[in-house]
Amino acid sequence: MAPLTSGQTKSSRGTDRFLSDLASHADELFNGPIYEQCAAICYRRNEELGISEVLLVTSRESGRWVIPKGWPIKGKKPHEVAAIEAFEEAGVRGKIKKKPFGYFTYLKQLADGNRVPCIVQLHLLEVEKIYEDFPERGQRRNAWVSFIEAANRVREPELKGLLLVADRKLRRAKAKR
Repeated sequence: MAPLTSGQTKSSRGTDRFLSDLASHADELFNGPIYEQCAAICYRRNEELGISEVLLVTSRESGRWVIPKGWPIKGKKPHEVAAIEAFEEAGVRGKIKKKPFGYFTYLKQLADGNRVPCIVQLHLLEVEKIYEDFPERGQRRNAWVSFIEAANRVREPELKGLLLVADRKLRRAKAKR
C-alpha cells in the first residue's frame, strides 16, 4: 500500500480510486445502457448520544461498506423495493419516504465479471424494528455509525455527500421539535 501524501486521507484515496475507475469506464457511461437500482438510507435516532445513526452493510462480493440496495422488482415502486432490500440485507423495517431523497452513480460488478453503470435512487427509512433473522443474515456485516463516519466509509463520492445532507436534514428536523 502506498503511503499517504500530505493532506490525503485513506478515505480520499478510496474516492480517488473510485473516480479513476469511473473515468476508465467513460465509454460505457456515455454510450452504453444505464441500469437502475433502489436503495435505503436506514437511520435511527440515538437519544442517549443525541445523534442520528445510519446503518451500513458490507457488500457480499468485496466486503466494502454500502447501503442496502437492489434491482427494481416488477410491480413494486422504488421506495417499496428500497424497503424490501433494507429488510433482506440488514433485517430492518420502518417508515420509508416515498419521495426520493437523491441519486448516486456507481459501477456494479456483475456475476459475469462485467461492470455496468448504475444510477441508484435513494429513499430515507426511519428504522422502527430490527430483526435477528432475515434473508441475508450471515452474508454481510452491518454497523450503526454516525452519518459522518458513514460518509468516510462508503466509496462513492455522491453517496458521501448525500449522507452528509441527510444528517443536516435530520438535525434541522430535530431542532424544530
